[in-house]
Amino acid sequence: MLSDFPQLLAYGFFAPTLLRAAAAFVFFYLAYYHFKHKEQIAHTRFPVVGEGVWIAWFAVAVEFSLAAALLLGWHTQVASAFGVVVAFKQLFWHGKYPGFFVFSRSTSFLLLAVCASLLVSGAGALAQDLPL
Repeated sequence: MLSDFPQLLAYGFFAPTLLRAAAAFVFFYLAYYHFKHKEQIAHTRFPVVGEGVWIAWFAVAVEFSLAAALLLGWHTQVASAFGVVVAFKQLFWHGKYPGFFVFSRSTSFLLLAVCASLLVSGAGALAQDLPL
């Protein structure tokens, strides 16, 4: 079937760039939320790690690092692999710890799909990663 807008197919290299930016802003929001609610998170008891304010600070550091790496296109496949793990945890632990895992299941699933597509497609335009 013929494309309705064949001229736009020349810009297909920018599609992963838009996905990177969208995922980066989601991770920036998540880091901001955990930073703002760190006292509430400090009183939540998690099964393996226990409780404490260090959990919120660790989450902020990881999520901010992921967001910066995705936005700048620096080691995008590594960042998106960690993003898949974070989105997977958001997807399955939302019901048990809603104060820490704040996204709905549908938002977490979409973030998982975006990170997985970045993992297999690469960084796209305006990135520091060079395909070998």
